[in-house]
Amino acid sequence: MTKLKLGPIEEHKPVRVTLELPFVLHRDLTAYAEILGREAGQPPADPVRLIVPMLERFIATDRGFSKARRS
Repeated sequence: MTKLKLGPIEEHKPVRVTLELPFVLHRDLTAYAEILGREAGQPPADPVRLIVPMLERFIATDRGFSKARRS
C-alpha cells in the first residue's frame, strides 16, 4: 500500500477560484487521483478536487507560515 500525504476529501462550502495549471501538473494530479482512488477502493476523484486538500495540507505543515502567523 502506498503512503500518500492526502487522505479522504471532505466537502466544504466552496468559493469559486479560476486558475490555469501547467499540463504537467494536471497530469500529475490526475495520476495522484487515480492512485488515491485505488488505495481507497473507489473510482478516481476529479483531479481538481485534490487542489484544496493539498493546499490545506501544505499550509498546515509549513512551520514558517505558522510562526509568522503567530507573531
